Amino acid sequence: MISESSQTTSSPVSEQHNSPTGEALNVTVDAGISGPAASLLPPPPSYSSSASTSIIDNFGFPLGYFVIRSLATGRVLDVASDSQKDGGEVILWPAKESSLVEGFRKPEAENQVFYIDQSGALCCRNSGHAIDVEDGRLVQRHRRPITYPYPNAFSHPLPQFRFDHTTGRISVDFECDPTYTPSQGDAWKKKTYLLASIPKRKPKSLLSSVLSNPLSAFGLPSPGPKSPTNATIEDMRDSGLDLREDELVERDWEETEEVDDSPDWHRYVRVIGVSRPSGFEGDDDGEADLSLAARERRTWEVLPLRNARASTSKTSRPT
Repeated sequence: MISESSQTTSSPVSEQHNSPTGEALNVTVDAGISGPAASLLPPPPSYSSSASTSIIDNFGFPLGYFVIRSLATGRVLDVASDSQKDGGEVILWPAKESSLVEGFRKPEAENQVFYIDQSGALCCRNSGHAIDVEDGRLVQRHRRPITYPYPNAFSHPLPQFRFDHTTGRISVDFECDPTYTPSQGDAWKKKTYLLASIPKRKPKSLLSSVLSNPLSAFGLPSPGPKSPTNATIEDMRDSGLDLREDELVERDWEETEEVDDSPDWHRYVRVIGVSRPSGFEGDDDGEADLSLAARERRTWEVLPLRNARASTSKTSRPT
């Protein structure tokens, strides 16, 4: 038995330690305590000065799970066919579930839910796989081993998606040329990459063709000299030309090409490279001369999922 008089007391002792950054830190420890507690050190700093800021703001996206909805179409980002495969395309599809409350949502709507993982990558909740950009398309990407010369189309850093609450834009940052063509030099660095929906027009009916050219019903050409016409995006796609929609600047689209009246449920989404006009100063990437429809195609709503129903009291507005 140890008597009370035999117990020893100790006063705190100030010791000097070096932090991982080399700074001298004064750490107070109890001289009467031995073991790990006697050498307490502060936690190490972040790997980079921007790391803590990026984690806090989550690159503009809400913490946890969320749904991304296109303002132009009302559809949401959706991993097509609930795919788990590498390269599965992300498209726009009508929302499978209207509720944003966890526990009230259908399990089959999980392929329309996304989150930012611990590395900062945009991921699909249904599969857990990250979202990559391939030829301007959003695709699901399995993590791949590094192959050389690095980076390349198979092995490269994942793009960084950022959401701007003020403009509703989703921008995409790349660490290397997204086309993986060294011959282009640094031209890709002068572009701003934005996520945009692509309009889809319903096919022309036989009646509309006859009304525009009555002689076509008899297999005859229209009278008069042929006038030069501008091929539309749909015409070029149907002709077999390898044309990406974003390769045609939106301000040069004809009015008919902005029509989005197809009865098809899906729409495509693309990452478009926007070059600032020469001498342009501002932060809207030269969108002043774009149509309202073109602006809306670049605008998104990010809707966070909740654990409980929103309050409907008079003091707070329901969401």
